[in-house]
Amino acid sequence: MRAGDLAEESSAFEDDSTPLARAVAHHLMVREGHATLAREPRPSRTRVMVVANQKGGVGKTTSTVNLAAGLAQLGQRVLVLDLDPQGNASTALSIDHHRGTPSTYDVLVDSVPLAEVVQESPDLPGLFVVPATIDLAGAEIELVSVVAREGRLRRALDADPRVGDGDDRFDYVLIDCPPSLGLLTLNALVAGEEMLIPIQAEYYALEGLGQLLETVEMVRSHLNHGLSVSTILITMYDARTKLAAGVADEVRSHFGELVLRTAIPRSVRVSEAPSYGQSVMTYDPGSPGALSYLEAAREMARKAVTR
Repeated sequence: MRAGDLAEESSAFEDDSTPLARAVAHHLMVREGHATLAREPRPSRTRVMVVANQKGGVGKTTSTVNLAAGLAQLGQRVLVLDLDPQGNASTALSIDHHRGTPSTYDVLVDSVPLAEVVQESPDLPGLFVVPATIDLAGAEIELVSVVAREGRLRRALDADPRVGDGDDRFDYVLIDCPPSLGLLTLNALVAGEEMLIPIQAEYYALEGLGQLLETVEMVRSHLNHGLSVSTILITMYDARTKLAAGVADEVRSHFGELVLRTAIPRSVRVSEAPSYGQSVMTYDPGSPGALSYLEAAREMARKAVTR
């Protein structure tokens, strides 16, 4: 299939098409090796988004890597900053992150410029990653005595010419945080302009969310006046249960239009993908999980235009 034919075919699969048609389009795009489906307009400047939730197991890293991959497939230039010492986002995007690899540790502790630690994804053009290594686990201790330690990531982003409104800019910077409210997460909150909060469609979904929002308010009051919660994503949604529907309704009643219409279903394929060093977007692009993340990414891109 020629690239032009694929572009015409994929552009036909918009929101009013069937799920099967969208699955076929996405699968063909990846199989044929083409980088993008129908492109979404780029935001006017880089959107720096912090992906955080202190409750573990809510799909935070999974959402970061799959939304990043989805945005890249929609023609956006995306940078993922891995701030979790476990390096799971780096693993899922096939990025080398063994000890000694230039990483977010070097940016935070040694003030190494971002340009010297960025790696491009081997699977998706337009997707870039600053990996995390196990060295990052000691960064919080090493930074304790550093002046203005909570603003080091922000200074690194401000100094990078690809963050801003230039033609060669990153359209999105997604910062994957560890599941705690320590100094690494604080650096992310000070550096970010927006927060994306994944919430699991389970009984304890809102547990700890109040504390997270209190922390956001404190950061906004004292360190980063421009920070706001802009996006909430419901993950691990099981449409067969009343519980999931009830949690989703409660989240939407609390947060309104901040909640993306697309919820991410529970999916074995989404869970399998990282073990193959891939996002589900390339591992099984026709799966319900991949299509849901693609639609969520499209929503995010369109919200950027209307902000």
